[in-house]
Amino acid sequence: MSRTTALHQAASLLLTHPDEDWQQRLDLVRGALDGLPGEEPALLRRFCEAVAGVTQLEMSARYVDTFDRSRRRTLHLTYYTDGDTRRRGEALVRWRRLYREHGWRERADELPDFLPLALEFAARSPGPGRAALQEHRAALELLRMALIDHHSPYADVLEAVCLTLPGPSPADRAAALHLMRSGPPTETVGLLPFPTVRPRAAEAEESRR
Repeated sequence: MSRTTALHQAASLLLTHPDEDWQQRLDLVRGALDGLPGEEPALLRRFCEAVAGVTQLEMSARYVDTFDRSRRRTLHLTYYTDGDTRRRGEALVRWRRLYREHGWRERADELPDFLPLALEFAARSPGPGRAALQEHRAALELLRMALIDHHSPYADVLEAVCLTLPGPSPADRAAALHLMRSGPPTETVGLLPFPTVRPRAAEAEESRR
């Protein structure tokens, strides 16, 4: 397993809802990160340390408050570009097609753009998986910034994920919205041909500013 693959798999486990096996997941992630150098593993380890003493029930409540009660912090990537529009349905179909073209089926209880699923796919199919994450770089960066604003330790996990992708992170929300409109800074093979026209979600975001 490569370093980036290990990081994506670890982030997937940490961003999945903390259920009864949460402590085992934390132990598994710590073991996988043990000895890995660099800023990304350090960020994931810092998250693990920050939540180490939190019970599973409390982590579950924090998770719901963080990701399920705010549209600005949703883990569903296409919401950032397409909002609740028909275009989002088309984007979800492309995610499903991408998974199936590479012999992988998503969980039936989650939409295919769910970030933990996308990260697991990137760990199993690094080429197309990383390209898909890069296509959604702006969404990842907006989520990272929203988690920082929320003072959530999950911001470390998102920062680690963003650091695995080529190119620097946007400096602020305005730069992230510009990236959403113009596309990722590094060209990728057309695995996910999402439109680079001005997304309605970006228009709504700027109208609230």
